[in-house]
Amino acid sequence: MCKWVSFPSRLLALAALLLWAGAATAQVVPVATTVSGNVATVQVGTPAQPLAEVTLTFDDASGLSPSSLGVSARLVDLTDPGLLTRLPGSLLQLDRGFPLLVTIEPPANAGLSFHRTVRVEVHTHALVYAPGSSYRLFKAPLNGSFRDITDEIAPGSVRARGTTGGFSQFLVLTDLRETDSVIAAKTAWLRNRIDALPAAEQSAFDALLDTFQSALASGAYADALVALDAFRARAADRAGTALTDQWRATRDGDNQAGELMAGAATLKFSAAYLRDYGR
Repeated sequence: MCKWVSFPSRLLALAALLLWAGAATAQVVPVATTVSGNVATVQVGTPAQPLAEVTLTFDDASGLSPSSLGVSARLVDLTDPGLLTRLPGSLLQLDRGFPLLVTIEPPANAGLSFHRTVRVEVHTHALVYAPGSSYRLFKAPLNGSFRDITDEIAPGSVRARGTTGGFSQFLVLTDLRETDSVIAAKTAWLRNRIDALPAAEQSAFDALLDTFQSALASGAYADALVALDAFRARAADRAGTALTDQWRATRDGDNQAGELMAGAATLKFSAAYLRDYGR
């Protein structure tokens, strides 16, 4: 029943994408942002031609407003070499039905800051959900390389969710890489983040990541996921004391705790995906 209910919405979204892409001046897509407490909701497209809804749920935000977020969106060219070189390999693909790039680049003078993490959800009817979906949420610094930050792919039609300790550009991609290689890349990213921590903080996080890798290698998935939960809990516990935990629009700090928490969340997603669907 759910599939039939969502079908008209999917047709509307696909028609809107075709209309936007059909005009040379329509590559930039309008956005409308509303804020309530620690939640910002971005409607991408127009009421008559909706493309997506992006929801940002902050742990603890200050100065959050529609103008302080600096949100924009545009349709991208699937063959643009400048974009393709930003993707981690040829097995990452933009879906022709949803070539949308969302940029969140808060102005430095707008006063936005937050502690720990932001949960990002990109919801669209232009894509179709299936169990074991290869859709993933990717994030990049402005004009930088994209990496997978997914911690959930849910139906409705597709809700791609991830956690981040900062901003600024987001894409939903089809990821055809082997899950083993994705896990290796995410683990290496976390190792690099640990190496940048104060020396007194590194060994405990390294030990938890060692435990995760050993458990995963032996097929002890429950133990591997417990190790990542402990990793994330330690980062949250050390936030604001031993670890810095604030992102500011002035870009003059390092959100150590938030990035560790986000990295553990997306690594847990990939480990659970390996358990449930294999390589």
